[in-house]
Amino acid sequence: MARKQIRLKDVAEKAGVAVNTASTILNRRPNSWASKATEERVFAAAKSLGYRPNRAAVALQSGRFHTIGLLIADMHNPYFTHFAAVLGKTVEARGYNLIIENWRTDLVREKKLLEDFVHRNVDGVAAFMSDVDEHREFLETQGKLGFPMVALAMPTAGAVPVDMVVPNFETGLREAAGTLYELGHRRFSFLSARSKGQRVGKRPAIFQAIIGELPGSEVEVVECGPSVEEAREVAQRILVGPNRPTAVVALNDYTAIGVMRAAKDLKLSVPEDLSVVGIDGVPLANHLTVSLSTVAQPHEDMVAKTVELLLARIESEGEDELPPQRVEFATRFILRESVGPVR
Repeated sequence: MARKQIRLKDVAEKAGVAVNTASTILNRRPNSWASKATEERVFAAAKSLGYRPNRAAVALQSGRFHTIGLLIADMHNPYFTHFAAVLGKTVEARGYNLIIENWRTDLVREKKLLEDFVHRNVDGVAAFMSDVDEHREFLETQGKLGFPMVALAMPTAGAVPVDMVVPNFETGLREAAGTLYELGHRRFSFLSARSKGQRVGKRPAIFQAIIGELPGSEVEVVECGPSVEEAREVAQRILVGPNRPTAVVALNDYTAIGVMRAAKDLKLSVPEDLSVVGIDGVPLANHLTVSLSTVAQPHEDMVAKTVELLLARIESEGEDELPPQRVEFATRFILRESVGPVR
């Protein structure tokens, strides 16, 4: 037997109020003149009947879905899931829901989801992007339409027509390189995890330039896939022979875990035989058997700015022309057990 659909009219009748009054109260509109007793009666009626408002109808009336979209690169990478958890908690405190999509480290899927997301029932989107230049035409379109969007990506040359929240990895990588150099490290490898169809990002080039400033040092950039298994496999190949690196910096904490596992496979001790540094600063890194040194992004500050930028555009209702903002956050090196002096 089909369940009877409870309508707003049913709630209003049970509470003894007009339909418009019930709608105003249930949607918590600021222009409600109803008494506290009337509000309690309407909410009690809705609860007893099991009434659930039609989101599409509410959005049609208010012009908002009270929902934010978040596009991440990889559900397996704890950086993205941690960012999503912090963002979800932050937007909920502001009265919004969060919808998460995952482009699975695939550029083709990334492009498709970006195109799809802006047409869903969302008021704005925050998106981790593999490469802003790959999406420039799409971003130009969204900028012209005024759709609220924040690009979470590395800095890029030229103006971007949407808001950006970007990490500055040079600060943290410079601290990491300096610490490793002082501990006697001269042979470095940078493990560059690259998503399917994605160009090599800026992190390897930044680290290469920094190492180039340190006398007697050398660095090899080695590419691998984005999974921890692929990082482990490639690290097993570079960690053998008399000229193996004494320190490996991985593109992110996730692949750094693969490096540490590879060292274990080869009976190398971390940090006695090999120092390992990740990038991102996920909370998990501090709880490994050998805690992972990392170049940390300020997650909470970045989330707060992302929400601030999105809601400023969503809640302005087109009243003000807000120019695109690019907000940059410095990273910092956190020294833990995975880094030590050269034996």
